[in-house]
This record gives sequence, C-alpha cells and structure tokens, in this order.
Amino acid sequence: MIGTGFGEFVRRVHRAGELVVQPRMGMSEPDRMRAGLQATKAAAGRTVGTITLDSYTRVGDLESAGLALLEGVSLNGYPIVSHDVATTERVLEGIRGDDFPVQVRHGSAAPMDIFRALMTVGLDASEGGPVSYCLPYGRIPLHESVDNWSRSCDLFVRLRELGREPHLETFGGCMLGQLCPPSQLVAISALEALFFYQHGLRSISASYAQQTHQQQDVEAVFALRRLCAELLPEADWHVVVYAYMGVYPTTPEGAYGLLGRAAELAASTGSERLIVKTVAESVRIPTTEENVSALEYAAATAAATGRTGAAEGDSQTYAEAAALVAAVLNLAPDVGRAMLLAFQRGYLDIPYCLHPDNQGRTRSYLDAQGRLRWADIGRLPLAGVVEAGESHTVTSGELLESLSYVRRKFDSGAVSGGPGTKVLDHGAG
Repeated sequence: MIGTGFGEFVRRVHRAGELVVQPRMGMSEPDRMRAGLQATKAAAGRTVGTITLDSYTRVGDLESAGLALLEGVSLNGYPIVSHDVATTERVLEGIRGDDFPVQVRHGSAAPMDIFRALMTVGLDASEGGPVSYCLPYGRIPLHESVDNWSRSCDLFVRLRELGREPHLETFGGCMLGQLCPPSQLVAISALEALFFYQHGLRSISASYAQQTHQQQDVEAVFALRRLCAELLPEADWHVVVYAYMGVYPTTPEGAYGLLGRAAELAASTGSERLIVKTVAESVRIPTTEENVSALEYAAATAAATGRTGAAEGDSQTYAEAAALVAAVLNLAPDVGRAMLLAFQRGYLDIPYCLHPDNQGRTRSYLDAQGRLRWADIGRLPLAGVVEAGESHTVTSGELLESLSYVRRKFDSGAVSGGPGTKVLDHGAG
C-alpha cells in the first residue's frame, strides 16, 4: 500500500477548493529550520513545508559544507547531506505528516547524494530537472546532468518499496524565465515532467514562473495544463506557479502587488500550488515572519479570486509550446536523449543563456504591452508558428531595461498591494 504523499495532499486540498501555498525557506541551523517549518505549518492557509539546501551542497562541495558546520558558520540553506540523520529527524519530528508534507529544494545538477539523504530521513518530495538544474546553475555538460538525474530518479522511485509515493516537481518553468518567451518554459517543464514519468515517477508537478504580462501568463499556464494532460494521462500531476523569479520590486507595496498577481494567476487558472516571494526578496534572505506574511497574503488573495476558463482554440503560447515538444520527442524515444539532441540541433535554445551546451542563437524582447516575444527564433522549429518576418534587434541598453521592467512597473504604484489592501490593476499587462 502506497502511503499518502506530497501529491495526494495537494490534490486533496485542491478538491476542497483551496490553493496550497509554499515558501522558499532554508536555514543551516537545525533549531531555526525547525522553527521555520513550525511557523509555516501554523500560518493561515493551506501550506506545505520547504527545506531549501545551501549552495555548497547544491554543487557537491560537501567538504566546505561540513567545515562550515564544524566552525558554526551560517549557510544560505540547510546542508542535509552534512547534517547527521538524527539531527534532521529531530528537525522534522512532530511537524511533517499527512497534513503537512515537506519538500526538499536544492538546485543541483548532480543530486544523487541529496536524494540519498532525503530518502534516509523519510522525506519523499523534491524538485529540479536535468535541463533546468544544469543550464542556469553550472557548467557541467548537459549529458552529465541527464545521466545524474536519470540515476537519481531511478533511486528515488525505490521509495515505493517502503510504501511511500515519491514526488518530483519540474523546475523548467522558470529556467532563466525572466526573458524567455513562455512557450519554451512551458515546453521544457512538460518535457522534464515526461522525463520523470519515463523514469518511473507517477506523482509529478509541472512548474511555471510568473513573467511580465498577466494574460500571457494565463495562456501559458493553460498551455502547460493541456500538455500535461496530453503527455501524462496516467500520472498524478498538478501545476505549481512560482512568484516572479527576476529582479524584484523594492517597495512593500510593489512586492505585495506582484505576489498578489501571482496568487491571482494560480487561482484563476486552477493551479494547485503557489511558491511565494516576500517583501525582502530584493535585498536579502527573508525572515520566517516575512515568509509567513507572504504565505497568508497569497492564500487570502487566492481565496478571493474567481476561476476563469481557458479560451477556445489554440493560444499562441500553446501552439509554440506544442510545436517545440513535438519536435523534441520526434528526435528519440528516450526523453533524456531527445532533450540532448534538441539542444545540439537548436530545437531548444534559451535566450541569453551562456552555458556551452546552449547554442545561444535565439533572442527575445518585451513588446509595448509587456509581452515576451521572439526577436530571433534561431533554429527553433517554429517556422509557420511564430509570425513570418518578425524581427527585432535587441540592444544592450534595451536588455538591461527589460530585466528591471517588472520592478519598475510594480514599484511605480501602477500595481500595488499588501495586507489589508486590494490588489489593483487587474487588467492584462
């Protein structure tokens, strides 16, 4: 008998008409990590816990992580591989359970040690992916990341032998997403979800990160949901929305306004989970109290947001994403192999990404309405899907302006919010 797990909890909450809200949270000190999980569990709203790992563990520098623990130096996350099992079990004792699952978030292209550690302490949920945790975060070859993730997934599914259902979340929906047209983010998230499925995972979440234009984001989430339904008909899957991953507003009003939009995006599209950001994102790692405030604000905003239906027909975002997915899957029956070939041939190509395995031929820009569009499709298989003849030369100044577009928009007061206030400017834009 498979026990109740992360995916089952999210599905149960969604059936009750609520959105699951989740922080990014990781402290190296066990007492602080435990207190953060306790505060998350006690927050108003339906929450799940997060243990975010430190940078040393993410890149496999376990010697530095262990030395920091010996010297009492605080890290920017919880070093789950370096802490002994008994310590992490004490962090979780009496907190995690069927009513409060905990997910490990890390960012590693070589996550085998991380999966061993989280499985040993009885955790069954994590996230990442062979592409999304390779291209933005490191310089190891993509083929090594695909192999690392293949072996890690094969290990992770063995939790079923212990009566637990493992859950993995794709990170592809936000990979360098602040200047990548949503269709490619959707395509990579869907492909990574299928990669997990081919390696035996049956409880999967597909991610999408809030971008620069609300209506385009709505199209993207519906496109992702449709692709998951087409590709994963026998899996237990759900969609998780991430609050904006780029340059964040500096004012409390701007930060809450942007978070409110993310909550509205998740709720209106029927997404099941939202990962929040806080008022402190632009300057430092947030406190537990700031995380709780963000969780409660997002939950309240989502509860006040009505659900909308997907527009009839294919949106531009779906048409592009479906074309990318189809072209990649036609390269090889194994999804990992297909993604490797896709990057080699330029069928997947992330704008402004400097990883050696990314061709770097594509370019993107923000149009006058704030939509992310292709300036140059490179070798992407989008001929006949993206408007023929469309071109736009992106200058370095325009690129810098685009990176801070969301911050300027929300800090200007055009869109604002916060506890006790109504989120303004609900139109597309």
